[in-house]
Amino acid sequence: MPSSSITPTPAAELTTADAPIFTRLSTLDRLLPVWIFAAMAIGLLLGRLYPDLGAALDRVKLAGVSVPIAVGLLWMMYPVLAKVKYETIGAHLGDTKLLGTSLLLNWVIGPVLMLALAWIFLPDLPAYRNGLVLIGLARCIAMVLIWNSLACGSGELAAVLVALNSVFQILTYSVLGWLFLTVVPGWFGADTATLNVSMGQIATSVAIFLGVPLVAGYLTRKTLVKARGGVWYDTVFMPKFGPTALLGLLYTIVLMFAMQGHRILSLPLDVVRIAIPMLVYFAVMFGLAFWLSRRLGFDYETTASLSFTAAGNNFELAIAVAVATFGIASGEALAAVIGPLIEVPALVGLVYASLWARRRYFPAGTS
Repeated sequence: MPSSSITPTPAAELTTADAPIFTRLSTLDRLLPVWIFAAMAIGLLLGRLYPDLGAALDRVKLAGVSVPIAVGLLWMMYPVLAKVKYETIGAHLGDTKLLGTSLLLNWVIGPVLMLALAWIFLPDLPAYRNGLVLIGLARCIAMVLIWNSLACGSGELAAVLVALNSVFQILTYSVLGWLFLTVVPGWFGADTATLNVSMGQIATSVAIFLGVPLVAGYLTRKTLVKARGGVWYDTVFMPKFGPTALLGLLYTIVLMFAMQGHRILSLPLDVVRIAIPMLVYFAVMFGLAFWLSRRLGFDYETTASLSFTAAGNNFELAIAVAVATFGIASGEALAAVIGPLIEVPALVGLVYASLWARRRYFPAGTS
């Protein structure tokens, strides 16, 4: 995402606390919803014109994800991670209140909330319900950095929280999947499902979709700052390099809609039923995280990072697990694929909501 096209506006540059949010956004970011919906439309059109395109693109996979999509995921993450000031990350590691809040939101409240919403809205559709549960358990390790950057959150803190989620994902995803899909449904006399995914599979997904761009971003910053200096890197290089992440995001969206658009168009009511609990989930998780973070006294940058980390999900992992466990044509896979298609516009909306809340609840100079 254009990580450098949105930057926190210094208090001295604000003429009023009520300055319109749009004046703080670049033209590129101001029209972000337009680009995203245009990418969705193009993807649907491609899928309609070339029905076999999805099968062709899905022929070669990387960690259970189509290689063309994997390229887009890596592409959109690299510039965002190249912006992070890694030398300041250590300052966040000792903050137990902050890290504890993140763990509570991501690994207790988030999964339980998605499980509850799945049962409330999809009591008669166990396959879709399972797909939502897989999404709820896959805590965000990738796109949260994009939304956090757009909302002017702390890039350094977001990197720490993403790393924390990655570790917990490797250690707990299989266990929680077994608990939520096999044990809990049995308590209510419902059908259970078997989740066959190993820690190694999850570790591979995390290593590829987070580790590769993370190492690339770190090396890029370290090498160029050493060669040309931090001022040049932040004011010359990143303003040119950062916005290329938008192309990676749009490219990924086009491919996702091209590959799954025919299924989405052929099952519109199913899509709506899957989308409703997801929209409720995003709104509740973000709102709860924002409220809790503010009550705990965190500044805006910290609050935004905690909120987007709590609201987002690792759809790469959810899709890979759903396809590997239940099959590409399964209801679980369809729900997992619909997930990011709903998440992208929802999180874009939350970026604007976060920027509004910044003006409303965090006086200039205190965020």
